[in-house]
Amino acid sequence: MLTEEQLLKMSEKDYMNADQLAFFKARLQQLEKDLLKNAGETTEHLRETVLVPDPADRATIEEEHALELRTRDRERKLLKKVQQSIQIIDNGEYGWCEETGEPIGVPRLLARPTATLSLEAQQRRELKQKLYGD
Repeated sequence: MLTEEQLLKMSEKDYMNADQLAFFKARLQQLEKDLLKNAGETTEHLRETVLVPDPADRATIEEEHALELRTRDRERKLLKKVQQSIQIIDNGEYGWCEETGEPIGVPRLLARPTATLSLEAQQRRELKQKLYGD
């Protein structure tokens, strides 16, 4: 398995070769496993009901549960993107911008393995959203 350093040293002609695809697939699968583990732990944690007579303590516990649920909701959305990215690798289209067809780039994929847009396309999309709304 390649390391990040080896991946970054590879030439542009090696972009999204079998070794790079295997690296990103392994990284995405590990991320998927971690997200599923976190979801299971949250479920177990929320089942542990503690009866606290003090209203302030109860409010603190409820706020912690709400924060944990918001975090898991974000992770649920990320899990969907991770699973889509694994499917894109299997389809042979991973690493290429879905808007322009250009390479997304190894550094960007290392930072955000679920990226589907090149940096320029993402910036254009964000600017458009900022100017015109969703």
